[in-house]
Amino acid sequence: MNASEKQHQAEHRNRPTGEAFRAFMGSSWAPRSTEVPSITEAARYAAARRERVSAAFPGTRVVVPAGGLKIRSNDTDYVFRPHSAFANLTGLGADREPDAVLVLEPVVAEDGSPAGHEPVLYFVPLADRDSDEFFANSRVGEFWVGSRATLASAASELGVTTRHLDELGDALGKDVGPGGLALRVVRDADREVAALVDQVREQTGVVTDAQSLEAAQATDAELARSLSHQRMVKDEWEVRQMEDAVEATATAFDAVVEQLPEALRRGRGERWVEGIFGLHARHAGNGVGYDSICASGEHATTLHWIRNTGDLVDGDLLLLDAGVETDSLYTADVTRTIPVNGTFSPAQRKVYDAVLEAQEAGLAAARPGNRFKDVHAAAIEVIARHLLEWGLLPEGVTLEQTLDADEGQFHRRWMVHGTSHHLGIDVHDCALALREDYVDGELREGMVLTVEPGLYFKSDDLLVPEELRGIGVRIEDDVVITADGCRNLSAMLPRTADDVESWVRDGGRRTDPRA
Repeated sequence: MNASEKQHQAEHRNRPTGEAFRAFMGSSWAPRSTEVPSITEAARYAAARRERVSAAFPGTRVVVPAGGLKIRSNDTDYVFRPHSAFANLTGLGADREPDAVLVLEPVVAEDGSPAGHEPVLYFVPLADRDSDEFFANSRVGEFWVGSRATLASAASELGVTTRHLDELGDALGKDVGPGGLALRVVRDADREVAALVDQVREQTGVVTDAQSLEAAQATDAELARSLSHQRMVKDEWEVRQMEDAVEATATAFDAVVEQLPEALRRGRGERWVEGIFGLHARHAGNGVGYDSICASGEHATTLHWIRNTGDLVDGDLLLLDAGVETDSLYTADVTRTIPVNGTFSPAQRKVYDAVLEAQEAGLAAARPGNRFKDVHAAAIEVIARHLLEWGLLPEGVTLEQTLDADEGQFHRRWMVHGTSHHLGIDVHDCALALREDYVDGELREGMVLTVEPGLYFKSDDLLVPEELRGIGVRIEDDVVITADGCRNLSAMLPRTADDVESWVRDGGRRTDPRA
């Protein structure tokens, strides 16, 4: 189904249809500019990523959809965000080109051997002003959504061949079949495009029964895993995007800290915190990279507290887990746990210092040659040791016993999550990569990770001393693996208990710990 067909699924607007009106709407407009943009920096780096995909899938037509608009309610859509694989391989970010499809078209040498791919972008270009689409189509029409790319401007901006989306169906089936070109699609990006690919497979004899369909779709899963794995090591442009995202995030954290007194005064302070962070995220970039966790008091012991409906209370901690997403869709992911009144209680500081010690151990393990899982192992050993010293583990259990992966893990009652994940164009980046490449994989220069241990003592946990109940602490930073260790991209934000207290007392004005 194309964009025009989607528009006509539910049409209740009363629009004039007379020829005179249509001619009137299309007349007397100033000429559009004929200038085309230069290729963007994002697109230049995307070209190198496409080359790696081309090398991995010779002789294969690779189909990477952007995805379509998603309905929020009735005829109102969510703000569009292209699929991460599409954005990564085109350089298009923000809300660009819903329903577009990138096709890597195999090129054959004179001797018949694979000779790379030609990138072709299929999308709905800007319509002429004498068309109904210009004023009547609320999804793509210029009157409704503003001026968009033409075939020529997109080709120049992205350095790819461009064609109208209406040509996609015929193009997908060309030379496909037993003994012909292979065809793979990123299935989760767009169900309709995935269904179209399956239809082409049936029509060309690639799929003849349920077993061959399953085999064909297994090749799609292999493509998705490959594209996910490819993003593990960031290029220099991606690292700069991460630096920009983290810098903007730090500024937004400062604004939240400055606004803590107002959040206390107004009530429903978690929403105030969410709003302040979101304001800065939207102003500095595309918005937030994920729903912000603005958890005060007991809410901080719920790992993914995104309701953000609670009050901020003098004496409580605020756990703020949030990140700014740049216009190119790369996101930060930072957590700070902050005493709302500027002073940790002795119990709060006790938990905070334990988590900080665990994070320092995790940061030290984030270095090339180590395994990804070594970061968690280093941090969780510190967490487990403190819980043992505090008498919280079952009687008689040793540190070695609780760290045993099969028979232990008692400490996970108070830290059930992992310590790290890959970060980039997705907040949990590279998630489709195989375990051997991810958890068991070796850390390499250019990888971007989070390091985020925590401790969470629920208020109704009877194994926990009363003074610790209701305390939740997480400290999270974003690091890039370097040649001899890692660089903490978010190190400009205070981390020690003393520095955090000073940050709050100074109203969000921080002394950069790196200085």
